[in-house]
Amino acid sequence: MRRTTPLPKQLAHTPFDVIVMGAGINGTGIARDAALRGLRVLLVDKGDICDGTSAWSSRLIHGGLRYLAHGEFSLVRGSLHERACLLRLAPHLVHPLPFAIPFYTYWDALSVPIGLRLYDWFSQNGTFPRHRLLSRRRFQEQVPGINTKALKGGAIYTDAAAPMAERLCVENALAAAEHGAVVITYVRADEFIFDTHDANRVTGVVLTDLLDTGAARHSVHAPLVMNATGPWVDKLLAAGAIVTDNPFMGGTKGSHVIVNPFPGAPDRALYFKAPQDKRPLFIIPWGELYLLGTTDCRHQDDLDHLRASQAEIDYILTAVNSVIPSANLHHKHICYTYAGVRPLPWHPKGKPGSVTRRHIIHDHAPEYEGLVSIIGGKLTTYRGLSEEAVDIAFQKLGKAAPDNYSASINLPGARTADFTQFQKWFLAQAPFDSDVCARLLSLYGTRSLALWALCKRTPRLQARLRDDVPAIAAEVVFAFESEMAQTLSDVLLRRTMLGLRADLGQSVIPAAAKVAAEYFGWDEARVTREIEHCQAAVERFTPVYK
Repeated sequence: MRRTTPLPKQLAHTPFDVIVMGAGINGTGIARDAALRGLRVLLVDKGDICDGTSAWSSRLIHGGLRYLAHGEFSLVRGSLHERACLLRLAPHLVHPLPFAIPFYTYWDALSVPIGLRLYDWFSQNGTFPRHRLLSRRRFQEQVPGINTKALKGGAIYTDAAAPMAERLCVENALAAAEHGAVVITYVRADEFIFDTHDANRVTGVVLTDLLDTGAARHSVHAPLVMNATGPWVDKLLAAGAIVTDNPFMGGTKGSHVIVNPFPGAPDRALYFKAPQDKRPLFIIPWGELYLLGTTDCRHQDDLDHLRASQAEIDYILTAVNSVIPSANLHHKHICYTYAGVRPLPWHPKGKPGSVTRRHIIHDHAPEYEGLVSIIGGKLTTYRGLSEEAVDIAFQKLGKAAPDNYSASINLPGARTADFTQFQKWFLAQAPFDSDVCARLLSLYGTRSLALWALCKRTPRLQARLRDDVPAIAAEVVFAFESEMAQTLSDVLLRRTMLGLRADLGQSVIPAAAKVAAEYFGWDEARVTREIEHCQAAVERFTPVYK
């Protein structure tokens, strides 16, 4: 592959305050917060923005109703606060999501309403309506496909989701760059740099450019390095010769199954217990598809090439078929699957589901000064974690921390006083078909104006990539020029999101490659490489059947 935008010149001589390793949700959030408060930030990742754990979640922005059963009350309260915050900061990417919970035991009919009352009380900001308890008959009316055998009733409540979590990471990275951060993807950290006069003080990182045919190496320096690589935290430490008594990460594997609408599919998310082991599972409407999951299995093997196993797939399908009998889902109904490892704290004992979802910000001093690792965290709480991490960064740097505005400054795609009014205006005025307008708003928000401007300058970019797909050619160009994409797979999987359609974007790859070739002057060899890279990138979405 080839780097679309060159690395900054004099990178080794740029005086950074902090190097953030990992461009997932925590890393991009930390970079944004730090840049907003005036720190000189370098954000790097060995892959693209959000091509790791943050892309493999259930995409929920929620308080974690089930965490109440483990006594994690402050975590739930804090998560619900952050949920309300993200609904304000990114209304184009974070949306309300109605849920239904069936009760199949008298214990559920007693305990779940107590949890929901706590959930409502912890919210206390009126973000969503309070939950409703329903009789057996009324619940069946709300979820017609539900298994009625032993059904006692149910509840309806509202949480939230970030259907395109990748875009949430991208916009945090864009916001960081707007405020001066340098963002570089596809660079691998090979080793830490230590002070020549103090062998225990980290002063930088040696990076290898993975998009350079010569694998060029670059030494970058900063008095503080933040390891926000999620499940890869221990691997980065080991690569950098950092010795620890115990591992920090004890992540669990979570797999999801993606299917088309099926008989009995609910029109709202369904939160239920799997009959096999009573673990909570979700059926989530996800655009034109349904997201089913997730599993929670201990995992200590490969982190880079995870796939859903046959056992996990069978587990999920069996559970869904039990709660929606008319679904009758089999392997042949699967569009694709995806799997990732949750970046949970190491815990030698206990069930995977009982491991805390709280985050830990670990300062490696005094053994290793200038190095901090982020353990845990989740999509919902990334902003609060980032604020805490940057406060620590200022302490480590010996600087007074300025006021934090990360909770009040909208992400780039929500730069308007009234997003609902902006949507109405754009739908009425933009020169695109209504389905194209709706798509642009849901992905780019107010940044749709930049796509409109691009089409004005180059009218041919207003054309659809395919007649039956509401995506336009301008999105491909925009991803490369304005959203830090380096490869065509970045464009399809983490910018335009076309790679997460039922066919994994296979139908639009040739058209997208053609747009890039015509606009950027790619030769035939480059086009071939990019298409092959796209096809290789989606191999991990293929389930493993054994």
